Amino acid sequence: MSGPQRRAQVLAIAAPEFAEQGLHGASTEAIAKSAGITQAYVFRMFGTKKALFLELIRAAFERVSDGMREAGEERTSLDALSAMGAQYFDLLADRTGLLLQLQGFAACGDPEVRDAVRECFARMWNTAEEGTGLDPVTVKTFLAFGMLLNAGAAMDVEQVDEAWADGVRTRIQSGLFSHITTETNR
Repeated sequence: MSGPQRRAQVLAIAAPEFAEQGLHGASTEAIAKSAGITQAYVFRMFGTKKALFLELIRAAFERVSDGMREAGEERTSLDALSAMGAQYFDLLADRTGLLLQLQGFAACGDPEVRDAVRECFARMWNTAEEGTGLDPVTVKTFLAFGMLLNAGAAMDVEQVDEAWADGVRTRIQSGLFSHITTETNR
C-alpha cells in the first residue's frame, strides 16, 4: 500500500474511533491494530494522537462548509440560505462526521483544539454570511438552528416517536428567517 493510501486507510479507521470515543478515549493502539500496522507507524504518519484528531475534526467541518457553499452557489439571500440548510440537514446523515464535530466542541478545553474548532466554525459562519449576503443576526439564527439539528441527530431523534422529537427534526424552511434582521432584533 502506498503512503497516501495507508494514510487514507488510517484516517478512515480512526474517524469512527474518535467520533465514538473522543480525543482522550480513542485508542491509537486499536486504530493501528485495525489497520494492520504498528502504533509507532501511526505516530510517524501523524505525529501525535491530537494531530490525527485535529485532521479528522477539520475534515468533518470542511465537508459541511464545502457542502453549504456548493448548495448556495448561483443563489443569493434566503434562497441561498434555504439551499444551504437543506444540504446541512442532509449532511447530518453522516453520523461519524457529525460526532467528530461534536467531539471537537467537547475537547475545546484544550487550547489547540479550541483554536482549530474556532477556525472551522468561522469558516462555516463565513460560508453562510458571504454565500447569502445576509446580516449577522440571520446567520446566527441559521447556525443556532443548525446546532439544534446537530444535537437532535446526535440523539438519533429519528428513532423517537414523541412530539418534542418531531419538533427537533423538522426541516427549516427559508421563510422562517425572513422576519429576522438586525433591525427586528433590537
